[in-house]
Parts: sequence; structure tokens; C-alpha cells
Amino acid sequence: MNKKVTIQGYEGSFHQVAAMHFFGKNVQVITCDTFREVVKIGADIKLSDGAVMAIENSIAGSILPNYNLLQKSNLQVIGEVYLSISQNLLTYPGVKLEDIKEVHSHPMAILQCLDYLEKYNWKLVESEDTALSAKLVHQHKNKHVAAIASKLAAQLYDLNVISPDIHTLKNNITRFLVMAPMAAKIKVADANKGSIYFQTDHSRGILSKVLAKIAQGKVNLSKLQSMPIPGSTFKYGFYADLEFENFKQMEKVLEDVKTLTNSLKIFGMYEKGKVVKG
Repeated sequence: MNKKVTIQGYEGSFHQVAAMHFFGKNVQVITCDTFREVVKIGADIKLSDGAVMAIENSIAGSILPNYNLLQKSNLQVIGEVYLSISQNLLTYPGVKLEDIKEVHSHPMAILQCLDYLEKYNWKLVESEDTALSAKLVHQHKNKHVAAIASKLAAQLYDLNVISPDIHTLKNNITRFLVMAPMAAKIKVADANKGSIYFQTDHSRGILSKVLAKIAQGKVNLSKLQSMPIPGSTFKYGFYADLEFENFKQMEKVLEDVKTLTNSLKIFGMYEKGKVVKG
């Protein structure tokens, strides 16, 4: 039976591309307008098998609101996908470059492609989603309008990729978390990475003590993200990604870290993701 997961955006978005890389091309997606809706529906085992949510980008950095959504959710991280983002110029079949007068896309996608776009005297129109721009080109059949979106969007909406890979920075990678409802109680057999959140009492040197315990346990701290604690006055909690060789090694580190923290939450243990083409 095919998995059914929530994503933010429309069909043909990079979230769907990431979902297909993890679950296979037949995965069903529940499209959501907001990440809050992604998390809410994704955590309901009666409605879905989970969620796929962007958490950071190699250029723009961490998506901080999504960390807060993750902390408050009833979702368990079961995997990750590092998607190399490929932006493409899409047109209705038969349209040539000289026919184009407007290019529509999400403002971030337009920014990522400015070096290419500035070669032409096109009107740049911002929209709420790359895939939606592609969908509208298909629906309106307008030979003077192009969209910037994924190759998947081109396939879904029967558009031509008139210019592939038009983004300026080729090393543009978005990391997506793959999550399942906690009620599913999924255990990943080959887990070698974990994501956690912890708070300390903010005494002098306490964070360095936590980091020392992680290093002493021979676990690699691959990411540390501070976030303000809601309701506090400039006090911070920390999200951390930890890479390990065996689970017992990780368990020992978590036991040691717990003695130094006020609270510790484990988001999930999963297999480290690899970079795949978007």
C-alpha cells in the first residue's frame, strides 16, 4: 500500500520531490497551505502516514519556525533527504524563448535565478509557490508566460523545460525531515543519526559541559541550533543533530547529557540522508 504524507505547497513542489526520493514515486501527497497544517495532519495516524518538511537550506540557513513546530508536534523523525534544488524555466508546449514576456515563480526561486533572468527583458512576477506558477501556465495556455519550477512540475502539468538548471548557485541543497506519527512507534533498524532538543539551567559553562559529554562519547555533533525559550527572557534551548556508529553509544551519551539538562526530548533516530538531485 502506498504511503500518504503531508507536504507544504502544491503538487510538483520540491517537498513532493523529496517525498518521492524517500518513499518512492508512487507516494501520495496531501498538499497543505501552511507548515502548521503539515504537522497537524501528518501527526494524525488516521489521516496520514506522516509528513515531509523542509528544515534548513545550505544558502538561507535554518527554517526556525519549523523547529518550533517540530518541538510541539506529535511527530517522530524517521529519516531525512538532502535535495539538490534544480530550478528550471517551464513553458507551454511550442513556446519559444522569444515568445516569453513574463516569468512567474516564488520570490526565492526568482532570486536564485537572477543571473539568468537578467539576460532578458522579462517582467518578473512573484507568486506564492513554484509549482502553482507551473500549474497556472498549464491552465491558461499562455505562450507569453513562463514559470520557474521543478522538473516534476513540468511532468505533472505537461510543460516543456525550455531552459534547465537556470539557478545561479549550483550548490543549493535543502534538507527535509521525514516524519511519522508518534503513535506509529516506528523503529529505524539502521539508525546512525539522531535529532534532539534540550534546555539547561544556563549556569556558567553548562553548554560546554554538555558538548564535552557528546565528544567524550565519540558521537559527532553535526548541527547545533539555539532557539529562544517561549515565555523566558533571553534564555535559549538547543536543537542538536548527532551522528553515531552504534545505538548503545548514542544511548550512553543521552544518559550523560540528561544529567546536565532541565529537559531532553528525542525527536527520532534515523539513517543519515544523502544528497539527491531535485
